[in-house]
Amino acid sequence: MVRHRLARDDGGRDSERVRRRSCDHGIGRGGGGRASRTPRTLGGPSVTTDAGRAGEDAVHLTEKVLESCRSLDFTLSGVCDASPTSHAEAVRAWISAGRHGSMEWMEARLEERLDPGVYLPGAVSMIVVADRYHDGRRDRVDPDGPARGRIARYARGRDYHKVLKGRLVKLARTLSAAHPEADFRPCVDTAPILEREHAMRAGLGLVGKNTLLIEPGHGSWLLLGAVVSTLRLEPTPSRHIGEDPCGTCTRCIDACPTKAITPFSVDASRCIAYTTIEHRGDVPPDLAASTGDWLFGCDVCQEVCPHSVRKQRRLPLPIHPDYAPRRDDLELLGVLGWDEDARNTTLQGTAARRATLWMWKRNALVCAGNALVRSPGRPGADELRERIESIAEDSKENAAVRETAANVLQRLVDSDGTG
Repeated sequence: MVRHRLARDDGGRDSERVRRRSCDHGIGRGGGGRASRTPRTLGGPSVTTDAGRAGEDAVHLTEKVLESCRSLDFTLSGVCDASPTSHAEAVRAWISAGRHGSMEWMEARLEERLDPGVYLPGAVSMIVVADRYHDGRRDRVDPDGPARGRIARYARGRDYHKVLKGRLVKLARTLSAAHPEADFRPCVDTAPILEREHAMRAGLGLVGKNTLLIEPGHGSWLLLGAVVSTLRLEPTPSRHIGEDPCGTCTRCIDACPTKAITPFSVDASRCIAYTTIEHRGDVPPDLAASTGDWLFGCDVCQEVCPHSVRKQRRLPLPIHPDYAPRRDDLELLGVLGWDEDARNTTLQGTAARRATLWMWKRNALVCAGNALVRSPGRPGADELRERIESIAEDSKENAAVRETAANVLQRLVDSDGTG
């Protein structure tokens, strides 16, 4: 999942996680659903005015919706108005400055991103949910062992798109059956929705300097989804109004290997998550050297966040079992020997299949170069270098992969003790 951040509140993730595909068509028969339509009453008779009754109905409906979210095992859930973003100028400026890199599709559906009412005509409410996928424990890395590359934690278990989307579709179908006059459109980060801003409005947390949604005390190990609807619901109050989750802390900014983070904004074109997952070209030398052992994605800005580190004394938020990691990392020599069947078998059912075979090899070459520069005498170093040389000379190999291999070899020659 790539966590592409549009200024302070633009939801990509995720970044941490925008994708090319749009979400499924909406569920319901409302034909666009007029914003002025009063939802069907679920409660008993009332002697209040029509306006008061509508307000009571919206509150009751929200309570029922949140009950349904809990029954579907979402870690967090809330409701907000489907109002346009309050950061449209910042988002446009971010795009104009080219900080989205080569992700032209982010600009192509920009108006939908800025206004849920464009994405779903007549939308008045959004049900926003979050799944927690990690508990904050650190990876164990052997800097002197056989060279391996790490996978971002969100992509280590079952594909979060499927885990989230399946339950969101169930929620939307349940609501549609009870309210056939309204439309419901379930979506994850494949849709043009700024879900982090809406999650903050719904009270799920606050956006931090690393532009990720932070649930204070539990961190940013969260995956977001939503149901956009023409059914009017009562927004849930934010538990953190007026709070700043970061204060004077700048750990994420200081720790970012490629210096992609400035306060509440990320230059996606420099983000390791972008260069390893979304970028379809060569990795610039300065970024390659800073990528370290990140083979797919990057978690550095979360690993150093005080909110996101594991806390033994605090009762943790639950983690859905489907996010249990299948693998934390991969041996680089093995990845460099993959064919398409090996890639599919190894990454079956995970979000890590987002990257194509040649991208995996490109990333593995970058990580291999970093590993050999850092520890040229590590176990398997000679075999790894021979594999890199073989790839550089293989005319059947992808041109970008060959060029990356050649760049890595030149870097090894230029490095002390490796020439």
